[in-house]
Amino acid sequence: MSAEEKDAMHKLVLDQLEDDQAQDVVSIPLEGKSSIADFMVIGSGRSTRQVASMAQKLAENLKKAGYGPVRLEGLPAADWVLVDAGDVVVHLFRPEVRSFYNLERMWAFGDAPPVGDS
Repeated sequence: MSAEEKDAMHKLVLDQLEDDQAQDVVSIPLEGKSSIADFMVIGSGRSTRQVASMAQKLAENLKKAGYGPVRLEGLPAADWVLVDAGDVVVHLFRPEVRSFYNLERMWAFGDAPPVGDS
């Protein structure tokens, strides 16, 4: 996938999460840090229902946009749902679960403050 296509997919993800009223959305560039993806996007939903809905809608819209099949993990419980679109990986959490795992700090290699800090 070209850099322009990766950037377009990343923008689609961010726009969709904004439309779905995801909270505290953070995007971490992983290019050069990890081979798993070029971007990791992390966001929160107010409830398991919202987290599940955001994940399903995002997967559908990525597929419609031609980014191929998207893998979803964690959908039944929806405390933490992983949306794996290849070059963009999205983690959607309930706020309590997100603060427990604090992926921002782990993947930003110290560049990001803990969730909830100003």
